[in-house]
Amino acid sequence: MAAGRCSFCGRRDTEVPTLVAGPGGVAICPECAELAIQISRERTDPRFDGDLLVTGIGRLVTNDSVGDDLIGEVPDATVAVRDGKVAWAGPAAALPYRYRDLPELDCGGRAVIPGFVDSHTHLVFAGERSIEFGRRRRGERYEDIAAAGGGIRSTVAATRLAGPDLLMEGAIARAGRMLAAGTTTVEVKSGYGLEPLTEVHLLEVANEIGERLPIDVVPTFLGAHAIPEEFEDLRQAYLWMVTQEMLPVCAPLARFCDVFCDRGAFDQDEARRVLQAGVKHGLKPRLHAGQLANVGAVELAVELRAASADHLDHCTSEQAALLAESRVAAVLLPAASLSLGTMPPARMLWDKGVTVALATDCNPGTSFVERMPFVVALGVLELGLSPEQALWAATRGGSLALELPDRGRLGPGALADMVVLDADSHLHLSYRPDADHTWKVVKRGVVVSG
Repeated sequence: MAAGRCSFCGRRDTEVPTLVAGPGGVAICPECAELAIQISRERTDPRFDGDLLVTGIGRLVTNDSVGDDLIGEVPDATVAVRDGKVAWAGPAAALPYRYRDLPELDCGGRAVIPGFVDSHTHLVFAGERSIEFGRRRRGERYEDIAAAGGGIRSTVAATRLAGPDLLMEGAIARAGRMLAAGTTTVEVKSGYGLEPLTEVHLLEVANEIGERLPIDVVPTFLGAHAIPEEFEDLRQAYLWMVTQEMLPVCAPLARFCDVFCDRGAFDQDEARRVLQAGVKHGLKPRLHAGQLANVGAVELAVELRAASADHLDHCTSEQAALLAESRVAAVLLPAASLSLGTMPPARMLWDKGVTVALATDCNPGTSFVERMPFVVALGVLELGLSPEQALWAATRGGSLALELPDRGRLGPGALADMVVLDADSHLHLSYRPDADHTWKVVKRGVVVSG
């Protein structure tokens, strides 16, 4: 064994705890030995096996908070990626020697942030509802339009007619635009079929998106989105179909079970029935809670230990305290709120200690929005969050709402999902909300857009 120096990283025996004999008697330090094991192990997904050195980062947002710095911003930074995960992140001057030969992406002084985690979308649908949008802006209520056959039911009719191929075509196009804008993980709900076969098709399309595009998809079953027209006077029969016919065939394709618990949709008892049935099939609860009115959906989310309560436009201070204590995340959807005219109390939720996430709520009725940077801007300009709070909520907050702690941050062990902004600071996301700030998107260490 060659004495005094690691043959891989070049450090002397005075700089490392010990040197051992590697293959062929070559000296190797413990860190390089572990690194060799990482590199040689079988990779589980050949699409995402990136080794990358991201250099020239003017400002790096890690979301590893330090003191008053919520987003853990590091100036003049570098990120080293091994096997699709962050191996090291910090000041460029402190980059360990062992990462210096990785393939390099020079950001030229641009800012780098974690990939966006869009934790609430209805991405798979057919048709559009621009006429309804105009009616709402002229003063008609959402509930009145829905009662007259519009709203969710109109999208259900278009979706049932479309078939899986057309649904896939539209969903892939939308997901591709999301990815190009920096979304690297997206939750996708069913809920526009409202009968077993179409609900299965919606979830199959959602899962296929994640196979065709370099974006992680988290599928959610939302059979209790509305009462379909054919069950208008048969609510209990429809709930039976959701729990006894839909869930057994849909649960294997989903991770979460959601219910629209609100005025004009499903009440507390109905939502509890569906969500408890979902739990029996292995699905974690989520809830559409208080978009149109406060009907106790927050309390139900806490009772069932849901992953999140979403919308919360009518959330009270007492309900916020319950969410904070129970650790149920609050997913806020400012584009939908802007469309309907009632904003959620974002700062109150944040100040109460609730985990706050921001998401697009991409859907054809109330939020035909695909770009998370726009949602970040709304979080600042309409909800009153600081630029740092809004960015954290759109990245780390979304990951926690989906119970995916390995993303939404850029520290060792996290997935190497990141957005290189064509700007020198994350502040431009809300300062210039009409601009396209995405220079490159990196998914698990592979440049996938830009």
